[in-house]
Amino acid sequence: MAFTLSPGNHADISEAPALLDKCPAPARLLADKGYDANSLRDRLAATQTEAVIPSTRSRKAPIPYDTEAYRDRNLIERAFCRLKDWRRIATRYDKLAINFESAIALAAIVIWWT
Repeated sequence: MAFTLSPGNHADISEAPALLDKCPAPARLLADKGYDANSLRDRLAATQTEAVIPSTRSRKAPIPYDTEAYRDRNLIERAFCRLKDWRRIATRYDKLAINFESAIALAAIVIWWT
């Protein structure tokens, strides 16, 4: 598992290559429509990673995806909700990025442990 801290005005997909570089190639990548880009799909195909990403409405020919596997994406969303239960993380009390990242790592460890 890996994470990066980015400015709030950056698109999530712009951080995806950096995150993929931090961890071994996954067998499957579950993501929402915000990650539907040919550049990301090509990168995933090069590492033989299955892209479970629904197509955006603007795509002329929708790309099929595994809807059964996409249902597991709710686990990711629930993990973010669990992290936001920690007041320090939800309100971002820490001014320094390193302190905030440490708080996220500690909260994730406690959540995983319980």
